[in-house]
Amino acid sequence: MASAIEGLSVPGGPFEIVDELVLGERMAVFANRPRCARDLLVASAAFGEVEYLVHGAQRLTFQAHLDAVAAVAVVLRDEYGIAKGDRVAILAPNSAEWVVAFWATISLGAIAASMNAWWAPPEVAHAIRTCEPKVVIADASRRAIVCDVAPSIRLIAIEHDIAAFIASASGAALSDEPIDEDDPAVILYTSGTTGRSKGAVASHRALCGTVSLARYAGAIALAAATTPIGAIAPPVALITVPLFHASGLYGFVIGYLANGGRLVLRSGRFDEEDVLRLIEAERVTMWAALGSMGPRVAERASASGRDLTSMRVLAIGGAPVSPVHQEQLRNAFPHALTSMSMGYTSSEAVAVVTRNHGRELLDHPTSAGRVSATTTLEIRDVEGRPLPDGVDGEIHVRSPYLMLGYWRDEDATNAVFKPGRWLAMGDIGCMRDGMLFINSRARDMILVNAENVFPTEIEYRLDAHADVRESAVIGVDDAATGQAICAFVVVGDGVSVEPDALRAWCRAAMAGYKVPTQWVIRTEALPRNPSGKVLKRDLEQEAVDAWRT
Repeated sequence: MASAIEGLSVPGGPFEIVDELVLGERMAVFANRPRCARDLLVASAAFGEVEYLVHGAQRLTFQAHLDAVAAVAVVLRDEYGIAKGDRVAILAPNSAEWVVAFWATISLGAIAASMNAWWAPPEVAHAIRTCEPKVVIADASRRAIVCDVAPSIRLIAIEHDIAAFIASASGAALSDEPIDEDDPAVILYTSGTTGRSKGAVASHRALCGTVSLARYAGAIALAAATTPIGAIAPPVALITVPLFHASGLYGFVIGYLANGGRLVLRSGRFDEEDVLRLIEAERVTMWAALGSMGPRVAERASASGRDLTSMRVLAIGGAPVSPVHQEQLRNAFPHALTSMSMGYTSSEAVAVVTRNHGRELLDHPTSAGRVSATTTLEIRDVEGRPLPDGVDGEIHVRSPYLMLGYWRDEDATNAVFKPGRWLAMGDIGCMRDGMLFINSRARDMILVNAENVFPTEIEYRLDAHADVRESAVIGVDDAATGQAICAFVVVGDGVSVEPDALRAWCRAAMAGYKVPTQWVIRTEALPRNPSGKVLKRDLEQEAVDAWRT
């Protein structure tokens, strides 16, 4: 078995790994790989009348999807002037049209700016101001926001214009505009420590890399199988995460197009009963149970009466998933008992950095897993020196698939990239016996239902309130959401401000998931060290003590 796996990546093997220059640095890459995302589109024609997208009553085959993408791309090019390097912003909930618009954009060599559909108007305004899209594709409620914050931007109505484009340009061919591997393809927005979203720019090489890594992992699984594996039906994935997320976009929209799988999309408020209904009705084989979604569905699974035997793979992550919650999911979906998978990455890293799955996840449920092929990982101290096994430090990653940088933000890019194109992930962890363990309590970022939240952004907003002297925001453990946001707010003597007023103040400028749900309002100054830094560990203990009593 070991020799079969090793043979996959040796010279002449199907996943031969070689050294090549990537952005001036010599790195390990797969010799046989797609060179741009349009190559994936062209190859998808081989799946013909197999279904690719399902959303409500809509059912789109791979061939119908390819025809639709080509038609929309022609309209974007000829009627909206979209050319290579132009930005096309997509600001809408999940839909088949979202997927078509995305592929149409990057097939032209243009850049898809995938915007968070939950943003408040100031957040939308900031993203539009920085990426300067030539056109915004949005649904009705988001078009109203765009009209208000950027009235000169051209708009495309995703509900009906995309269908009209497909009808008007039927029979169009894909563009043949040359696209290089390291041309930018996607701007994916991530919360920033300065309180403003930053656009992580992914290249075509990075998008294709997510596919190559997934195919290699699948080939290893087949080679390692101890019993014969018969014909494998195309996988069916239920998508309950937003498509503007790295997991939704890179893992599913791109990955399933490349590998002939079917995507079942959901939009609207999360509904446990509807998730169970779709698993049964569509014979779903894979679901990304991120954040609180997994435990919520697991609680209802046994009593639902639904046939859930099709479920074979569960992906978890986005927020710390306790061993108890992992066990709940295995009990709810026993056919996925040994195929649960957890990956570690970020919008900046693009492709999966480490992966823990199957038996290893059972044995090491708190580990983020082993490092992916063609990827190197180091744990470093504050001086940038590599640390030995078992010692906590900042996680640094090097791979061909890292973001090109933050869009038009050289300072922020230089802050996270180290010499040799090593990316500082901003997370604290250690390696033990080849597996990564992340110290989630040591990082500033808060994960709420798989959404990244940086405390600084909320603190800046709170500090702008007339009655607030200073503030500090921390993450606290929460059984439902992984972490909840707790805000410590200092007001002056004699000042009275209610949490409801502060919630409204925050909600007016940021997405709802960033608004604190726990509040400590006081007149005492925040604890600080001699250099003036707030001692958040002290606040964490204070929060624990407060909610315990």
